[in-house]
Amino acid sequence: MSQLLFILIAALTIASAFWVVFSKNLIYSAVALLFTLFGVAGLYVFLYADFIAATQIIVYVGGILVLIIFGVMLTNKIADNRISHSSLPRFMAGMISFFIFILMMTVVFTTTWHTGEVQSSQGTVALIGEMILTDYLLPFEVASLILLAALMGSALLSRKKNG
Repeated sequence: MSQLLFILIAALTIASAFWVVFSKNLIYSAVALLFTLFGVAGLYVFLYADFIAATQIIVYVGGILVLIIFGVMLTNKIADNRISHSSLPRFMAGMISFFIFILMMTVVFTTTWHTGEVQSSQGTVALIGEMILTDYLLPFEVASLILLAALMGSALLSRKKNG
């Protein structure tokens, strides 16, 4: 049963990712991106990475995708209701994608994968929370200060200059 569910989630993710790339309508691409991001979160659940799955949904689906949709809908260069885009260098992008695919398949089939039981009895959320508040507290706080400085810098750069 779990293999069938995995195959369905993987097929949904791959199909919606192709729809994102090949759709002529930006709104349809954004909706397909929604299904792609949910599918990736489902794949994280199969990897027992529930924290990363929740982060995927909150950050990417809840924040980034909404930002993309608002950016598409509120842009001031749209004169009519038809929103479309075209990819000009499709052949080169296809060749690069095919090369990356071949490289990934080579790595997948030549790597000796470790199979075993899950090592931790507690969930990943508790383990990550404990590590952030003990072993990695200083890097976590430094990263938050860097993000705060980037936010303040972007707010300063976006202000209109008087005179």
